[in-house]
Amino acid sequence: MTWTAPEVTRPAGSLTGDERETLTGFLAFYRSTLLRKCAGLTGPQLAEQTVAPSNLTLLGLVRHMAKVERIWFREGFQGLSLPPMYDPDKGKDADFEDHAPERASDDYALLREEMRLADEAVAGASLDDTFTHRGSLYSLRTVHVHMIAEYARHVGHADLLRERLDGTTGA
Repeated sequence: MTWTAPEVTRPAGSLTGDERETLTGFLAFYRSTLLRKCAGLTGPQLAEQTVAPSNLTLLGLVRHMAKVERIWFREGFQGLSLPPMYDPDKGKDADFEDHAPERASDDYALLREEMRLADEAVAGASLDDTFTHRGSLYSLRTVHVHMIAEYARHVGHADLLRERLDGTTGA
């Protein structure tokens, strides 16, 4: 049986919430939007390169965002020392380079787990809490804004990739 990315319900979020609710709501919205772009696709479809000469794939975006979630929330904010998520011998862009459709289910599950762990890492923390990452001081607020921007940019990429795969547009 071939694995297929599951359907995802996007959270509604509040349009009148306080700062924390607004930031976490937009982050949840963009996280789920990336997952929706993958919904109904198989591993081989997620790994398909559709916009030559770029090697960008939906699976690469899933892998990349798992890495970014880990770097900013668990390694950065929590200060954990974790092993590299992907083979360091394949370079800093191994998340985009290694398109193994047979691992799509595992890669998708890893992103979902990193999202969960990220939320757990910041539960109860103040947006004003700070940490030093790669020599610069960041607030948790800045990390949320950065992650929203990161997801928004890559959801735009996902729109184009999905359209090239099967013509699906929107949502």
